[in-house]
Amino acid sequence: MVSRRNLLQAGGAVLAAGSLGVSLPQQAGAAERGAAARLLPSFGRATRLDVADVSELNGNDQLLLTTLQGIVNRPSPRLYFNFDSGEVDLRWLAGTGAKATHHADALDLVGRYRDEVRGAVLIDPDVPDSVNVATTLAGLHNAVAATAEQAKTHGLKTVTDLRGRFDADDVLATYRWQLDHLFPHCSHALLAGLPPSRTVNVAGVKWREVARETERIRDVSNRKVRTLDLSPELGGDNDVYLRFQDSFGDDGWGASVASVTVKADGKDIASFTPGTDAEKPYLFDGLNSSLGDKSNRFSDGGGYFVYHFTAPAGAKELTVDVDMWNQYLVTAATTAPTRVEPFPYFRDYVVASRGMVLWLPPSGDTGKLLDETFTMLKPTTPYTGWFSNDVAGEWGGVDRASQHGIQVVPADFYMNGTVHAGTGAKISNQVRPRPKAELHNRVYVTLTVGEGDNVQYCQRRMRDIWDDPKRGTVPVNWTVSPLLADIGPALLAYYQRTATANDLLISGPSGAGYTYPGSWPEEALDAYTALSGRFLRRTGMDLAYAYNPRNTAGDGWIPFDERVMASYRKNTPVRGVIQSWETGDLQVRPAGIPVIGNFYPQGKGKEFRDALLRHIEGRDTSKPMFIAAAINAWDWTPSDIADLAALLEDPFEVVRGDAFFSLMDRSAM
Repeated sequence: MVSRRNLLQAGGAVLAAGSLGVSLPQQAGAAERGAAARLLPSFGRATRLDVADVSELNGNDQLLLTTLQGIVNRPSPRLYFNFDSGEVDLRWLAGTGAKATHHADALDLVGRYRDEVRGAVLIDPDVPDSVNVATTLAGLHNAVAATAEQAKTHGLKTVTDLRGRFDADDVLATYRWQLDHLFPHCSHALLAGLPPSRTVNVAGVKWREVARETERIRDVSNRKVRTLDLSPELGGDNDVYLRFQDSFGDDGWGASVASVTVKADGKDIASFTPGTDAEKPYLFDGLNSSLGDKSNRFSDGGGYFVYHFTAPAGAKELTVDVDMWNQYLVTAATTAPTRVEPFPYFRDYVVASRGMVLWLPPSGDTGKLLDETFTMLKPTTPYTGWFSNDVAGEWGGVDRASQHGIQVVPADFYMNGTVHAGTGAKISNQVRPRPKAELHNRVYVTLTVGEGDNVQYCQRRMRDIWDDPKRGTVPVNWTVSPLLADIGPALLAYYQRTATANDLLISGPSGAGYTYPGSWPEEALDAYTALSGRFLRRTGMDLAYAYNPRNTAGDGWIPFDERVMASYRKNTPVRGVIQSWETGDLQVRPAGIPVIGNFYPQGKGKEFRDALLRHIEGRDTSKPMFIAAAINAWDWTPSDIADLAALLEDPFEVVRGDAFFSLMDRSAM
């Protein structure tokens, strides 16, 4: 828990709340002043940028540099970093219009700009969440977040020292202290949710494959307790690392584990259920996994989780009984495969904004503290970043935020935000001309690439697949965030400018930020839809992909009702909504706005086509049928979409979203 004796020591002239020994400024600042029409802060247009590659640096150095970037770029953007070896960030550099000076050693820039910061807030390497508190303090005190060693190396005086101030096992107390003592002095233009740490793969680790599911199993039908022999890993220190992954990685049904029992020479040495206290001593790396509703831990796609077991000295046999299912890949190693480092991304934007950073799982006591924090914000204040525990954290976190009138801007991997937010770009506010389409008794399919609410996706993955040469050969709806008009105008302008006649940009969930409108308080809903209307008109979008809360059974979603759609009708130009639904059996018109539930088959190509064929079995051929098919943005490319379209013969016809809703309207007459 927090050591109040250390935190409440008086020192010099400090405010009562400034119990870390430094004076705290009054709330707000430049980030909240300026253009009234903005939702997200801008720090001006860059004219000259010092550019450096930081992709090979460790997390501590990246943390130092991104917090430096936040302070330096607050009055005028001058620092720009490339975080990816693939130069993803550099693809957007030319669009800033700034003169770029490239530096071979990014850390040289600390010395170059040292006089613009007051010093360093020292993180506690033994308390991961001190990284978030240090980031908050860095923004308040024009400082960087750093280790004591870094501060010494770069000649930075200590502004405040967080070592020994917090207890790593009492996350609640850490963020309670921050809320009580720092939040009153922070800008309330935004709140940030960022993981304090990340895991990084260690090079040279040798893995042995232990078990693999070779079939595409997505229905738990292969669930059973399997005995894995780890005896080959015995020897030396008898340390064994057991990693669980997705054996396919392209459709989101990876390894799922419900219980683990470890035996050395036939005797139990460990036994636990995921998510319990009994699991904690053995969970070496769980940051890339989630807890499910079957008391299970799972990881899909490129994620994984790792357990660490140590066999007794002299043990001859080591086995693990694992209750697992779906598409598992299990491997073992004898050396630690990952290391933990600070999570550095998006901190430039939060520091420059003087925002508060937290990482509170949206359940239990931490969820209650998150609720309390949300109550201290005005409706439509953006929560920028993300939530812990992946899928469950998303549903729980977004719903909690929605209940308090707060929308989410997924941005935890968004980079150089302090530069991109101020880049000038011509964004079209014109709705695309709707293609003419004749209504026949066919099956009309519109294909929608999701994830567009996620501004980091718009910056990174979307650009990757957008550059596929097959893009434009098939009508496709691309979800994007209308809030790019604030936080990345040049990104949005690029997609508008380079879209083909077959590409249609539509709003990502659920307008001006990811939210569940059905969970919004009655008195705040109009504020969100009015905000969304403003940004949709500004960006020329009149179709939206949207989410609503999950139903009480937890196996689906609640359809949009008259209350929600009436607010959209009154305040936005939206003329059609694709609701996240998965089964494709929703088609309603609350408040006169057509809402269709998406259909989300698994797999690609023939598997996807066959699912569509099953879906239309028994249809009434005397009238048209409409399917809003969902495309997984992380696994599909335009080449995959083109392959699918080639398989969709009569009675299917693939159309753009605007044509799709026009045909739906005509069929309803």
